[in-house]
Amino acid sequence: MIEELLPESVVAVEMLGDDAIHEAPLYPEEAALVARAVPKRRREFSAVRACARRAMEKLGVPPQPVLSGERGAPRWPDGLLGSMTHCEGYCAAALVRATDLVSLGIDAEPHAALPEGVAEAVLLPAEKERLDRLAAERPDVHWDRLLFSAKESVYKAWFPLTGKWLDFMEADIELVPEPGERPQGTLRARLLVPGPEVGGQRLGFFEGRWRVAHSMLTSAVVVPHA
Repeated sequence: MIEELLPESVVAVEMLGDDAIHEAPLYPEEAALVARAVPKRRREFSAVRACARRAMEKLGVPPQPVLSGERGAPRWPDGLLGSMTHCEGYCAAALVRATDLVSLGIDAEPHAALPEGVAEAVLLPAEKERLDRLAAERPDVHWDRLLFSAKESVYKAWFPLTGKWLDFMEADIELVPEPGERPQGTLRARLLVPGPEVGGQRLGFFEGRWRVAHSMLTSAVVVPHA
């Protein structure tokens, strides 16, 4: 599902169902990071890293530990960049050579409404107005959760470029559906704070894609070289 949202240069590996919740082998350095975690957290942590190592192999890079850096962001082998995501019954990792992209972010969420009170904390008034219009046209899509996913993908692409937190209210995201029965389309995030510099140019927007399938919402953002 994730791979269809990404350029051909990106390698994505995902697991569904029981595969996504099994406890995969970890390197000692990784195991130390979740030594005190509850079993569910250990399973998610290990399964998504199994995806990442398979993606490394597909790129011709020897499998190696994926440790956590600042704010929990994954630290990738030299020359690679990527993103990981997991939710109930699903996990995925996407990797690309740094020569092909500047940054990327992926996210997956269950296709369900946001928990009560969350929308008010993450949606700008303009976003809420646009989602209301989309819901009138496609009431079968949980647009609030989809926008939340898009904001997660934007943040995951933002942080490696800036090393700074990006608040939910600091990016105004528009979801644009494509014609057809399948709910999918593009997203455009207007940054409401100064964006990172890429190739000597300060970015004002991030762009990506989204899709609804198999009871899942998935989104992806990529930042190309200038």
